[in-house]
Amino acid sequence: MIKRLSSTIKGTDFILYISCILTTIFGCLMVYSATHNEAIDGGLIMGRECLVMIGAASVGIIACIIISVFDYNSIVRIWPIVGGVCLVLIFALFIWGEAPPDRPDARCWLPIIKVSGITINFQPSELAKVGFLVTFAAHLDMVKNEINSIKNVVLLTAHALIPIGLIILTDDLGSAMIFGFMFVGMMFIAGLKLRYFALAIGAFVAVAPILWTKFLSSFHRQRILAIYYPAALSESVYRDKIYQQQRAVNAIGSGGFFGDGFLKGTYTQSPSGIPVNESDMVFSVVGEELGFLGGFLLLAALAFICIWIMRNGRKSATLPGTAICYGTAFMISSQVIMNIGMCLKLLPCIGITLPFISAGGSSNMCIYFAIGLCMSVYRYNRNQKPLSYRYSSINTPFEE
Repeated sequence: MIKRLSSTIKGTDFILYISCILTTIFGCLMVYSATHNEAIDGGLIMGRECLVMIGAASVGIIACIIISVFDYNSIVRIWPIVGGVCLVLIFALFIWGEAPPDRPDARCWLPIIKVSGITINFQPSELAKVGFLVTFAAHLDMVKNEINSIKNVVLLTAHALIPIGLIILTDDLGSAMIFGFMFVGMMFIAGLKLRYFALAIGAFVAVAPILWTKFLSSFHRQRILAIYYPAALSESVYRDKIYQQQRAVNAIGSGGFFGDGFLKGTYTQSPSGIPVNESDMVFSVVGEELGFLGGFLLLAALAFICIWIMRNGRKSATLPGTAICYGTAFMISSQVIMNIGMCLKLLPCIGITLPFISAGGSSNMCIYFAIGLCMSVYRYNRNQKPLSYRYSSINTPFEE
């Protein structure tokens, strides 16, 4: 028993685990600051969003260790169960899904339980991202030597379009885009030839007008136009759509290099500050209260986590392990880029959380499920040497 425990501890990727926990603690502090005044006004020590984040992250952190003990190859082998559970939860949104008051068409949350009049919701798309890591890694492994055949490219694309299409139907465009980045990244790592990516870019450009007119809602079109072509909007619509992002930019700019100090941000602590600054706009809290230095250190921490995860992927003896790790890194990095791009008014606001930092029970719990898979890849491949960046028509990733 002691020997088994010692082996389990020795195989744990403490660098990744502790890095993620420390980043989450930092995120909790930022959410605490963002909700501080509202909590005080309500006679509370801590805001509900911060409490939910702490609870969900704690569950995720425990689950992360449990998942890491199991061989990821065994988890990949039960991909039909993993995929089936995720699909059932997504389909449930069309029956029981709930939407925020300002977005009645965005039915992205499932009500789970009501406690003291407060409904605890779950966002299936967050779990589906983790499920996609498993099911798509399994699919890639099945066709790894024939990935560049047209048949397999079509089937792999169809595999990705199923969750993307369903998520779009719930009007969660941001999550759908993250699935797209994960799909492209995992296909690249698995060795898909570049000509397919060129064809995909050309096809996207060709159908872009149809996507713009037929698939994007007026809400999303206005958000995009507010950033890239404000002249197409009336002054009142433009001010309404850009208000949140403009306030975030003002807050970040006011922080300067060192920031105004924790709990001292003018915009962050104002009752009429920045809408949803505990979630989508949490980077504005970092920028205002901790300044450029705080924002830079946060980005460095998130970059380190992604690089370390990819390092684990490079040392994997199997394609599924590599795909899972790189897919997780693409998931985290794409969310970071999109979220901070929104806060800096460089990208349209489409509702993307900042991993480990934004409030949200589902996102803070499920991201640790993915980290647990990456830690499993580390545990069962920790003695291997790093491999080449991409697989390409080879039977074994190791040199003789």
